Amino acid sequence: MGILGQTRLGLVLARRELRGGMRSLRIVLACLALGVAAIAAVGTLRAGIQAGLRADGARILGGDVEVRGGSRPLPPELLAWATARGAVPSAITSLRAMAVSPKGERMLVELKAVDGAYPLIGRLELDPPMPLAAGMIALDPLVAGRLGLALGDEVRIGEAHLRFAATVKVEPDKVATPALFGPRAMIAAATLPETQLIQPGSLYQSDLRLRLPAGADPKAFAESLQAAFAAEGWRIRTADAAEPGVNRFLDRSASFLTLAGLTALLVGGIGVATGVRAWLEARARSIATLRCLGAPSSVIFLTYLIQVMALAALGIVIGLTAGYGLTWAAAQALSGALPVPPRLAPYPRPLIGAALYGFLTALAFALWPLGRAARISGAALFRDAVQPATGRPAWPVLALNALAALALIGLVIRSSGDPYFAAGFCGAAIGALLLFRLGAAGLMLFARRLGHLRRPALRLGLANLHRPGAPTVLLVVSLGIGLTTLAAIAQIEGNLRRELANEMPANAPNFFFIDIQSDQAGRFDALARGIPGIEEVKRVPSLRARVAAVKGIPAEQYRTTPETAWALRGDRGLTYTPAPPDGTRLVAGQWWAADYRGPPLLSFEANIAKGWEVGLGDVITLNILGRNIDFTIANLRDVNWRGLGLNFAMVASPGLLEAAPHTHIATLRGDAAQDATVLRVLTDAFPNVTGIRVRDALEAVATLLGRIGTAMSAVGGVTLLAGGLVLAGAVAAGQRQRVRDAVVLKTIGATRRQIRAAWMVEYALIGLVAGALAAVAGSAASWAVVTLVMQAHWAPLPGTLAATVLGCALLTLLCGQIGTALALRARPAPLLRNE
Repeated sequence: MGILGQTRLGLVLARRELRGGMRSLRIVLACLALGVAAIAAVGTLRAGIQAGLRADGARILGGDVEVRGGSRPLPPELLAWATARGAVPSAITSLRAMAVSPKGERMLVELKAVDGAYPLIGRLELDPPMPLAAGMIALDPLVAGRLGLALGDEVRIGEAHLRFAATVKVEPDKVATPALFGPRAMIAAATLPETQLIQPGSLYQSDLRLRLPAGADPKAFAESLQAAFAAEGWRIRTADAAEPGVNRFLDRSASFLTLAGLTALLVGGIGVATGVRAWLEARARSIATLRCLGAPSSVIFLTYLIQVMALAALGIVIGLTAGYGLTWAAAQALSGALPVPPRLAPYPRPLIGAALYGFLTALAFALWPLGRAARISGAALFRDAVQPATGRPAWPVLALNALAALALIGLVIRSSGDPYFAAGFCGAAIGALLLFRLGAAGLMLFARRLGHLRRPALRLGLANLHRPGAPTVLLVVSLGIGLTTLAAIAQIEGNLRRELANEMPANAPNFFFIDIQSDQAGRFDALARGIPGIEEVKRVPSLRARVAAVKGIPAEQYRTTPETAWALRGDRGLTYTPAPPDGTRLVAGQWWAADYRGPPLLSFEANIAKGWEVGLGDVITLNILGRNIDFTIANLRDVNWRGLGLNFAMVASPGLLEAAPHTHIATLRGDAAQDATVLRVLTDAFPNVTGIRVRDALEAVATLLGRIGTAMSAVGGVTLLAGGLVLAGAVAAGQRQRVRDAVVLKTIGATRRQIRAAWMVEYALIGLVAGALAAVAGSAASWAVVTLVMQAHWAPLPGTLAATVLGCALLTLLCGQIGTALALRARPAPLLRNE
């Protein structure tokens, strides 16, 4: 019989068997559908958000083109150049300030001063609706609630006393100008001079948005603008890249969540292998009969492969449908946290990707049991339940299996935003599978060695772990992988929270104060040191600088490592000092002399220098107040960012910068009980100075981490659910054997209590071993992510690890108890007569 004839026969046999139903493969269906749904939901939500960003790019940006000028006003020549070409301008100034209520309560806000043309695109919605006029302020509802303000109350911003006229309901360009350190406060541009917050060297952001004439090309316009003002060093962006930071965050988050969903799919793959094997065992007599009647192994292989793939296709369709439905639910649940409303639609790329993941997983995990069953002789199949055959699939099947596994790994790496991280994930997954496989083998060996115990329940429970057809390996691997994911996620989130909340350095400052003018510096120091409870006041000069070029290569063209690319984007803090800052540890070069007044030198952070591939003697060009200045790297130093002190990636030599307009930054450390007094005294005396409480900033970051952790835990929960399905499938697959065992044991005099105790010993040991190995593997995975990817300190979390082990044991005992109860209900007589 040729290949075509064998295929035709396989299709006929498969169709006939499919008519009889596939009830025994429901676990396979559920496992595949669950994993595919998780991946499809993440991919579709990501595509929807990106579509929303693209479609609403102009609204998000606030115009077709934006010019970011940093901490200096944009010149009138720019306005004239733009309006001469038909563009409609709108100027925006953003900075941090203190909002002070009539009762003296104060709160850090992100102040935004807008002109009459704002917003160029979209609508600013205030409650009650009104134009934002001079002398009034609109506040985020959180500010009004925190300060106890009512409409009409007076609010002080800097030196200006403003009327609280409305709350901000909708801010159309919120994504492009996010409020990072405090809620939003908005005033008219005409009101800004009254505040006296803008002083020489103050930290603020000056932007110009432009709406172009109909039909104009934003990219061509931006390129012409860049060429006309090439020496200014402005950052110019168009609506199609309204917020690249959001896209980077989405890419990384989606990649991580997709990998977590893939973990659920891999656990489901184990369920596929288990379900297929149990299904084939139930059909062992049919397969053996076909083999004895002369059916070629290839026909048998095709017959059952077609059925499995048909079921896999159904599972994939169910998973894609459920995943798309989950996307709608997730969009509603996360509506307040998403940057834009996602434009949900059945995007082909994520759905095809999820389907391909499901197909390759089903193929990779189903081929081995299918190939093994097709190759074993009929007589051996009849004996397989009590004397498992040791055959393996034929070489062509093994090659196809390897090809499917490699294709799955290649798809994971190819579709990830970080190929190295994805490759590490694949290696870790393979390593985890080997770890749990070896752990199960060790448990079986341990049980075999202790088979001489006198207590019947212990002896029988241990024997069940290594008897022929025992599900020990399957249960340890499936449960272990699922719990490893949850343990890793819990420890990652716990370690980051611990760093932020529980391990704030003992000498960390209570406050940062910014925008201290040079003529205020001495008075500020004296007043701060006179406040009771203040133990330390530190102050340094502060400027804003933008990296214009590295070793003569423009910053936008210079390639760095991903983890140091942030330092090339936007403005960076810069200070100057004659002496090394406290705690400085030089790793290369020497510090300049205290009286140095030569060409500008730079002390550079060592890790960034490594990522940029720069060293001693290399030149970094910085744009300071619109002027490009070349700095030669004189030394490299380690910076302890976790100390939360006055740390700068770049420290310049004194001399040239001393004459430039600049402000000062100060840190105060003391009794936390005096924080309210410190903030009130200093901001009342210096209204232009803004105080940032360190603990408030850390709590804001912790809140963000909590949201991310919730999403991670949800996907990790899907993985555990997949493991639970595999566990339930394994219990169901072995239920027939359990019933036989229970009947035989009861017939020879064993009590229900003894049988139940024996099986609880079996399941408890499986759960404890799987949980312990999951704790180890999860700890290793979390250590790698925290230390290597997030560059943070890692410590084991005993409570999390204990919960992992105990949770696994309890879950296994629960499933075992259900299976045991069902097995013990079986009556011996009918079974003995049928057997």
